[in-house]
Amino acid sequence: MERSRHGEESGNLNLLIISISLAVFMSSLDGTIVNIALPTISTDFNLSSSTVSWVATIYLLVLAGCVLIFGKLADRIGFKKIFLLGFIIFTLGSFSCAVLPDLLNSFYVLVGSRVFQAIGGAMITAIAPAMITAFIPMSQKGKAMGVVMTAAALGTAIGPTIGGVLTQYLSWHWIFFINVPVGIIALLLGAKVIPKNSPVGKSAGFDKAGAMLIFVGLAALLFAVSEGISLGWTSPVILGSLALAIITLGYFVLHELRVTDPLLELRLFRNKNFLMTNLIMALVFFSFAGINYLLPFYLQYVKGYGVSDSGLILTSLSVAMMVAGIISGMLYNRVGGRKLCIVAGILLVIGYFLMTLLRINTPTSFVTLTLLILGFSLGLMITPASNMIMNSVGKQYQGMVSSLTSLERFAPLTLGIAFANLVFMQGIATIAGHRGITETAPAKIQMELMTAGFDLAFFASLVVAVIILILAIFAKQEVHPDYLSGEDEDTKTIIL
Repeated sequence: MERSRHGEESGNLNLLIISISLAVFMSSLDGTIVNIALPTISTDFNLSSSTVSWVATIYLLVLAGCVLIFGKLADRIGFKKIFLLGFIIFTLGSFSCAVLPDLLNSFYVLVGSRVFQAIGGAMITAIAPAMITAFIPMSQKGKAMGVVMTAAALGTAIGPTIGGVLTQYLSWHWIFFINVPVGIIALLLGAKVIPKNSPVGKSAGFDKAGAMLIFVGLAALLFAVSEGISLGWTSPVILGSLALAIITLGYFVLHELRVTDPLLELRLFRNKNFLMTNLIMALVFFSFAGINYLLPFYLQYVKGYGVSDSGLILTSLSVAMMVAGIISGMLYNRVGGRKLCIVAGILLVIGYFLMTLLRINTPTSFVTLTLLILGFSLGLMITPASNMIMNSVGKQYQGMVSSLTSLERFAPLTLGIAFANLVFMQGIATIAGHRGITETAPAKIQMELMTAGFDLAFFASLVVAVIILILAIFAKQEVHPDYLSGEDEDTKTIIL
């Protein structure tokens, strides 16, 4: 009888992990799956490339702006309500994206539907790590977080590949239709297996001013960064957006330090280990976003591969990331998060160093090996870093810190792409000005220019990887007393 009950509980935990994994996978997938379909959508609606890019941009803007808000709300009203409502909104938004634009013959309906979809995505993404921390036993947290964070990273990595296949062989509508059956399954599963939880502690009232400031500030910052290249960094729109971002985010910090029940408890960052592990997460996705953006251009324009072949080669990175994420989850409780982060940091430096060696005549086997090392290091890093962040704060901050880790996945996507593009263009400008490019044969000019741009961009990623390794070496693993049991004696504890 007792064995039967134990088996039932174990089965429910597995179903809970599957439900959470589906949520973060679909939300992350929709952050990158649309990009490859933009040219097709542009043709269908007869739009310029800058206009159609809003289909992708608006999703990330709303997601980043809302994720902290819903993390705080989850602490107030419970995880299950936010999670299930988020899946309903996300699924309805996906259906709306697929059907209504053609039905009403309006591109702006598609953009509006993406806003609706992003709100649901923010709700389910914000609290996924918190649900692992709240509902999974300490002895299984490592494995569970490994599966969930691998699903999140995998969704981001394979979005362009899945989007390309669906757009090429079906239509762009299917990049949204695919969410509907998955959303329904995850919703029914979540309603059955997600436990109800009561809010921890008393609340002094929702921080509406903080919510407005962080939404406007992040949206303005990400808009300026994503549109700076196309509109010009000195254009009034971009300068105005940057000024608005600085003012609102600066005032947000001052406001949060004064308010009784803040949207984001900034005092947590006084703990250097909490600060360093959060920096690790943000920098990992910052560097990954730039590489993920530039690699297709390198493979297609420098190496001469077709779109499908490039996607196949890039799949090696995704597969390695998935395998490493599962392995790190299994090893987390045995060897500890800090050791895993250090090993991952070393592999990350090796992977980015190998990236700097890529040239026109580099063999495909070397490119694939580099991507395997890079993907494995990313997968090995994300799970322990996420666990270390979530386990270092008290239960009253679960939703808040969970949404913070989600923000550290999505905001760096936009920032990393913009940074990589700037460095790439600077590399081209540098070689054009200092290597006598006019003396080169015309057929080689474009290739030599692009290779120089990739060299500089990949070197910048190597520098970021070295910083990540240094942070991993100095960061310590801490577990808040709220999660301690007899098995955690070897882990340093601290009350934040």
